[in-house]
Amino acid sequence: MPTLVPTESGQRDSTPPAGPVALRERARGLVRRYGVAVGCYAVLKLIGFAVFMKLVDYSGSYLTKPLRLGGGTHPWDVLASWDGWWYQQIADVGYHPQLVPITDSPWYTVQENSAAFFPLYPSLLRMVSDCTGLGLYGAGMLVSVAASLLAAAGIFAVAERLGGVRAGVIAAGLWAVVPGSGVEWAVYSDSTFVALAAWTCYALMTRQWIPAGLFTLIAGLNRPTSATLIAAVVVAALVALFRRTDGITRPLIAMTLAPLGLLGYVGWVGWRMGDWGGYFKLQRGAWLHFFDGGRFTVTALRSILLGRNDHLFASPVADLLAALFLLALPILIVLLVRLRPPAVLMVHTLLTIVTVLGSQQVFSNVPRYLLPAFPLFIPLAIALSRLSRPALTVALGTCALASGWFAGFAIFELGAP
Repeated sequence: MPTLVPTESGQRDSTPPAGPVALRERARGLVRRYGVAVGCYAVLKLIGFAVFMKLVDYSGSYLTKPLRLGGGTHPWDVLASWDGWWYQQIADVGYHPQLVPITDSPWYTVQENSAAFFPLYPSLLRMVSDCTGLGLYGAGMLVSVAASLLAAAGIFAVAERLGGVRAGVIAAGLWAVVPGSGVEWAVYSDSTFVALAAWTCYALMTRQWIPAGLFTLIAGLNRPTSATLIAAVVVAALVALFRRTDGITRPLIAMTLAPLGLLGYVGWVGWRMGDWGGYFKLQRGAWLHFFDGGRFTVTALRSILLGRNDHLFASPVADLLAALFLLALPILIVLLVRLRPPAVLMVHTLLTIVTVLGSQQVFSNVPRYLLPAFPLFIPLAIALSRLSRPALTVALGTCALASGWFAGFAIFELGAP
């Protein structure tokens, strides 16, 4: 019932308080603005997810694998394997950063340690698990699904400014079906990071400096690739300072806030290990993941194209999909450049590509690691926006069905996400 508030005449006014009314109107406004885009994403994602789970169930291969490596008792257990296993361990017992040497391996020099995984996502798992009683697996799925919806809204907001509402909705839908998107609804931190990346870009595009700095700070607690967002904030702030469009204080505050999360966690790991370069030594020695200027990418691509599959971490099917995506990458870059997007999008996107292709890693994960480079798909969304509704439905629906295999099953069961 509405609260009755006495008026100056002594009568009771049945008008609800302004606060609840304002909140309801705000909520309705958000639904009107983002509802179609988020709904489009959710429907397409649900289709692909259902196909993914059906393929896992049909193959039965998860029953023969360890829980940590793509296996489990039920098909959905694969969603909490690989990185998901580590995130649950961190949420359960916390961190114990250390560098323990290995002497009996030709490749690895130190033991795997949870400190390689950033703290934001497992902290959210723990908090949601404690508040809801869902357990760490259920909490992880809830966080990832919610973050993916926020990411879809952010991608829509960015794409709308470049190509209009219809293109924005399609861009959000493409986020559900692009290569690598299988990790969006899994116990992985990717959706959380892309949500922060999209809203950071939007904040910079709309000159909201403090939110941009805060989003980037938080992203720095989620993944080391937040360095691309830090660079985008710095470039955008320097341009604003040079042009004197937004004063001095707010751009400087954004520049100061942006790197604190990343530097804070990497510094904490180094301090706990007694080695300020400890985080990078752990990544290199335990996961063979380090920047090599692109040598590994060239070696892996040559190996795949020649049909040899003799490169490190070879997974023939998943690697071939990654190679095809890599061959399409120059086309996507050219289309994005022709769109003449704001500098923040170009800086973030190009640095993400350089970081991914310039590093030694699991090659089949190239599409997954490029998920934060979502501006690459905005020109495609703008082109698709010219299709009629039936044609667009067929195109996106087909992509959704296929994504259950190429973006889900191929990564989790035929590769190593």
